[in-house]
Amino acid sequence: MPPIPEVLTVGETMALVVPARAEPLESAVDFRVEPGGAESNVAAHLAALGRRTAWAGAVGDDPLGRRLLGQLDALGVDTAWASRDATAPTGVYFKDPGGRVHYYRTGSAASRLDADAVARLPVSGVRLLHLSGITPALSSSCDRLVEALFDAAASVGVPVSFDVNHRPALWPSAAAAAERLLALARRARFVFVGLDEAEGLWGTRTPDAVRELLPTPAQLIVKDGAVGATAFADGAPAVHVPAIPTTAVEVVGAGDAFAAGWIAAWLDGGDAEARLTAGHARAVLTIAGTSDVPREERNDG
Repeated sequence: MPPIPEVLTVGETMALVVPARAEPLESAVDFRVEPGGAESNVAAHLAALGRRTAWAGAVGDDPLGRRLLGQLDALGVDTAWASRDATAPTGVYFKDPGGRVHYYRTGSAASRLDADAVARLPVSGVRLLHLSGITPALSSSCDRLVEALFDAAASVGVPVSFDVNHRPALWPSAAAAAERLLALARRARFVFVGLDEAEGLWGTRTPDAVRELLPTPAQLIVKDGAVGATAFADGAPAVHVPAIPTTAVEVVGAGDAFAAGWIAAWLDGGDAEARLTAGHARAVLTIAGTSDVPREERNDG
């Protein structure tokens, strides 16, 4: 039996294909293939910060799936609770630095996950369960999985952190996304949401307006890109910490890095300002490069 992690993350990890240098996808010659997915990104960043983390999900029983599991293991992420599906492929996505992200994930192994998976996961022993709003959008069975994970965590008193992570292309309609993501965010202990995505989903234009809509999370973190982030906590004034100025190469994945930095500081007992500062410090490492997890912290070659 593998050791129980401090933080368990659950969701889809795909093969991320990215130019080796910050150049357009269309003209690049050299590429890297590495793990990419909101929840496994958080786990990898936490592992780089010295925390015991595990990622659970499903990949295809194919070369890409096996590669991803090996790479995550090399990053210090426990994949003992991940599964391999012989009947469905590993999802793939491509980063076009400074441009769009192109996803090829329909029918992936992860989209077949369902609530039965919860019984195999070590929810009761972890300090935190981390989920994102991407998973419930993958399929109806994945939506049931997320609901079951919230139920399992609540039954044993494990806090859930939830990154809204709205991906419009995955949802049948904007209204469906707004309703479901709001319901899930209201169940979480800690919630991360971008101010721009909150406005797009719910029409909330300020951090205070987001807090009015989401009064139940014990900690609400509203991120506003290069401006900074604001934290709301029960019974305490809002705390704002400006972002760290940096030259952006690629911002995709920065939110996952921020969440990991914040969670690590929370695990260490840091206050609201320390948590936000740690989040910004981690996000900068991703913004300055093209990988979801900074290359200098990878040891998979």
